[in-house]
Amino acid sequence: MSIHADAPAPGPPASTPAVGGGPVPHGRPARGRRVTPGRLGVHAFLMAVSLGFLAPLLLAAYASLRPYDETAERGYFSLPDKLSLDYYRQAFTDSGMTRYFVNTLLIAVPGVLLALFLASFVAFAVARLRMRGSIVLLMLFTAGNLLPQQVIITPLYVLFNRVPLPYWMSDSMTMYDSYWAVVAVQVGFQMGFCVFVLANFMRTLPIEILEAAIVDGAGVWAQYWRITLPLCRPALAALGTLQFTWMYNDFLWALVFISDGDKLPVTSALNNLRGQFFTDYNLLAAGSIIVALPTIIVFLLLQRHFIAGLTLGSSKG
Repeated sequence: MSIHADAPAPGPPASTPAVGGGPVPHGRPARGRRVTPGRLGVHAFLMAVSLGFLAPLLLAAYASLRPYDETAERGYFSLPDKLSLDYYRQAFTDSGMTRYFVNTLLIAVPGVLLALFLASFVAFAVARLRMRGSIVLLMLFTAGNLLPQQVIITPLYVLFNRVPLPYWMSDSMTMYDSYWAVVAVQVGFQMGFCVFVLANFMRTLPIEILEAAIVDGAGVWAQYWRITLPLCRPALAALGTLQFTWMYNDFLWALVFISDGDKLPVTSALNNLRGQFFTDYNLLAAGSIIVALPTIIVFLLLQRHFIAGLTLGSSKG
């Protein structure tokens, strides 16, 4: 069999004709994603839901920039004559928010770290160690979230009044009227949810990684601290964002277990902006925006990890 010298050299494949008649290079779609009425309806629905959630926040931000006399005369949906930040300055100084912000951080930051650290221990034992009753233990932690928190307020109040603490930990000499009581309750109630999320996340990690580490001589602590936890960073970031938001916004437990007004969290600072006979709701709106800023900042800082933790595994089939 002979090969002709004048045979054409192989080249790139010819372009395929498009539907409209023009050539379309290979590897590119013939046309963009088609816009259907169903897709338009979904986007319209999502925009309406987003605006519904954002409307109260936007209205509060708008009212906080206007004088109360103006909104009382014309209504909150009228056009303003003047916009200023005077209410924000007044809300921050009149309510003493600096002290309350520190109190909140003393509760939320240790609470989040303890909840994630302890929950990761339990989740690792349930998901990775071969132990009997692991499923029952996971179900027990998950069932704890179904218990209404208000049911055990009275037993916890009596218990914390009887648990002694040294003076350097609590000036009341008991867990009552101390940050320890609030942190303990927050960690106890949030552990179940964190264990459930982390355990299911750890089950998706390749078991071959731990098997290779065991072959290399890694102990249980090395498997947990040096291998599993770094891989759980997206889940820990997502849980940390949620836990900080929940503990930061909590008002019930601090109100029950703390009697000293100087120890209350920042959510109680808004009560200082209410008068006995009159409440400036524009001033209260400015204070609410200031109180909400830390949670917004935390979400923006951890947004990439938060979204990765929520969407990880969504494409696995």
